[in-house]
Amino acid sequence: MNRNIDFQNIQNALSLLTYYKDDNAIVINEDSVNALKLIPDHSVSLILTDPPYHSTKKGNIVNDKSFSTDEDFINWMEIFSVEWKRIIKPNGSIFMFCSSAMESQLHMMLSKRFNILSHLVWTKPNEPGYDGWKGKMKKEALRQWYPQSERIIFFEPAVEGNLNRSYFGDLLKKTRTACRLSGHELTERTGAYGSVNHGGAVSNWETGRNVPSREQYAKLQSVFAECHCGVNLPDYEDAIRPFEVNANVEFTDIWTFPSVKQYKGKHPAEKPIEMLEHCIKATTFEGDIVLDCFAGSGSTGIAALRTKRKSISIEIDRSWCESIANRIALVKELPSDLKVSGQALMKGSSKQKETQTLFDFACASI
Repeated sequence: MNRNIDFQNIQNALSLLTYYKDDNAIVINEDSVNALKLIPDHSVSLILTDPPYHSTKKGNIVNDKSFSTDEDFINWMEIFSVEWKRIIKPNGSIFMFCSSAMESQLHMMLSKRFNILSHLVWTKPNEPGYDGWKGKMKKEALRQWYPQSERIIFFEPAVEGNLNRSYFGDLLKKTRTACRLSGHELTERTGAYGSVNHGGAVSNWETGRNVPSREQYAKLQSVFAECHCGVNLPDYEDAIRPFEVNANVEFTDIWTFPSVKQYKGKHPAEKPIEMLEHCIKATTFEGDIVLDCFAGSGSTGIAALRTKRKSISIEIDRSWCESIANRIALVKELPSDLKVSGQALMKGSSKQKETQTLFDFACASI
């Protein structure tokens, strides 16, 4: 499916709620429950979002103090999970930030519709003076371990009727069965393992243990085409859930990105752009569509644009929509070869944007 067509369809569906739009970004000023219901089915590649935590009870975060009980909060989040399942592409991914206090209850609710892949622990190793209450509080007064970290639940849409099978695994098995091929026959014909392992490569792909390379995938398509069975696999980008890490980036479930330092105009729940860029680059292809339905400062949208993806930001607070639009405009103005830190970029509020130069941003990033 052409991502540009998907994005145009989303823009059309959300046109009456749009605060800002360009060829690669949309900012929607609306309650996200209402906006999500308008987004076409299976049109978003990644949902990367930071809902209210409920357990932190911060008055300066919309809906963080809106729920009397944990059950009320979970029921509210389940409304989102239903829409997420509908709009996410079958090979898409979702990251959801949450508190350690609500993590287990959210996991149980999400597991009704999704495969939970990882629970990431963001440790926030901030330098002294920028570590919030950790450095200020009286340790001797603690009655439990201090909640220094935050959680990120990482999950994928589950195949209907089988919560453990991946979309590609299910698709491959159905296509192979339609072509009347055994796993062993398909493995031999693709040359994945020759005649060794008795179809083990295909078995691993169908159970979701791993995925074929682009070259192996092209061979699968060729074999199915030769069978003249009337079915074949879609393009690689529409079947394989992307996931790419290496030894030079965070590849374990413990993440050590410093949190965002305080600055004038900072959102109370702002996440570091470098961490969001890591999420996006690891789990999407260039040109994919990234959605944040609790956009806040717009960090997710900025991270998407900086990594050559398309961005949908939904935010209920109009003043934050203005900040997001200003920051998107700033990203568009910056030369592509100018390296600017996420912290420096996010300081580009409307007032600062009038006075700061590109040189200022470059210097702030050194």
